[in-house]
This record gives sequence, structure tokens and C-alpha cells, in this order.
Amino acid sequence: MNKFSIQWLCLLGLFIAPCNLAHADLADTISKVKPSILIVGYYKSTNSPRFALRGSGFVAIGGNMGVTNAHVLFGPSEDSTGFDLVVQVRGPKGELQMRQATVLEQDRLHDLALLRFAGEPVPFLALRDSNTVREGQSVALMGFPIGGALGFSPVTHRAMISSITPIVLPAATGQLLTEKSIRSIRDGSFDIFQLDGTAYPGNSGGPLFDVESGEVVGIVNMVFVKSTKESAISQPSGISYAIPSNYIQQLVQRQKAN
Repeated sequence: MNKFSIQWLCLLGLFIAPCNLAHADLADTISKVKPSILIVGYYKSTNSPRFALRGSGFVAIGGNMGVTNAHVLFGPSEDSTGFDLVVQVRGPKGELQMRQATVLEQDRLHDLALLRFAGEPVPFLALRDSNTVREGQSVALMGFPIGGALGFSPVTHRAMISSITPIVLPAATGQLLTEKSIRSIRDGSFDIFQLDGTAYPGNSGGPLFDVESGEVVGIVNMVFVKSTKESAISQPSGISYAIPSNYIQQLVQRQKAN
């Protein structure tokens, strides 16, 4: 009896024991994805605490390259004097290891940043062609919600692809257009994933992945997209968003070509 036959029997109430099959699949996938999750932040020896978490990330290729959102990094208006960009990874025994990191490239249009970090290679996640993603598809997201306030253990949320929608929400009037939304229209709008799962600002940069294979289909984005997509809404919603993985793939391919 295959998995799909069991799931149908579960729905009909004719088969009970293995009806937690989907949960078991996700549990296995979480174990596979977890070692590739990065804590992204800045270290300054004179600060207390010395490390400040800025967002999540994940290892994408080669074991020493990570991906996060560009807005997770210090912006031009922020004073970065004395701060070192670092990532934290889990060692073989589960211990956190701090690694020096450098920025290889930023894609501001899609709010992406590609990092290289020092030390031993870390297991990396495969990128799936995001053009294969369909509305209604089950996915999961992993990261450090609320800026690590819940601890430095990756947290997983289930979600569904609620909609594949343009990043720019048309404004009812010109007065509701923001500088960012105008720039997005000028540079070229692109489709994003709207999710029904809950994500928080600390989740920014974490992977959105297939619940069965663990392949990455997108990168969670809770600041850049929300301020663009919801610029015409006076009361922002709790909807979550993700940038499709094909834009990450383009970033990775440019680095391979160099």
C-alpha cells in the first residue's frame, strides 16, 4: 500500500495507525534541514552582548556559502564601525560555532545577499526550481523568530502557498505610493509567494522548503516585501511572504561564473 492510498484511507476513517505519516515525513525533513540553518548577525567585542542577531540564513552551495536577506545586513545609514559580520552554525555535537563571514554579492531588487563564511564546510540545502511551485502546496519555514527571543534553536512552522502574486500591490491613489513601491515598479515587478503560515522579523532570510524533500523553494522575507506589498494598507496584515528560490539560483550561478 503506497503513501497516497494510506492518506485517502485516513481521510475516509478506514485506516488509523499510520495517519500521522505526513507528520513523520516533516519530522525527518526537519532533522535534515536543521544543520544547514544559519544565525546571521554582527559581533563587537566592546558590546554587551557581544553578538547581535539580525536574521536567519541557510547554507546554499559548497558548504561555506550562505544566503540571507540583504536587509538583514547593515545598511548604508547604519554605523558598522567595529562590527564583524558573523554567522553561527551547529557543530557535530550540536554546539554553536561562530564563523567570520564576508559578503560576496547583494541583489537589492530581490533583497538577497550571498555570504561566504570561514571554517569547516556545513551541510547545504538543495535549491528547487521555484517555477514548479503551485498554489496550495504544503511547505515549511525555519529560522529564529522574534530575533532569537525564543532562543537560538531553529523553529519550524508549517505553511501553504496561499498565492503566487506580484510583489507590488496596486495603490488606490497616487498618494499611497511609497518610494520603495515606485522603485519596484520602475525596476520591474516580480512574483512572490504569499503564505498562510506565521513568520516573524527574525525569520527573515530563513528557508522555505518542501516538507518531503527539504529542497528550498524560497527565502522568507518579513520586512522588504511587506513594506512594498502592503504599502497601500493602513493596518498591515499578518500575512507572510517569501522570495522564490530561482532568484537565489541566479545569484549562485553568477558566483560560479566568476
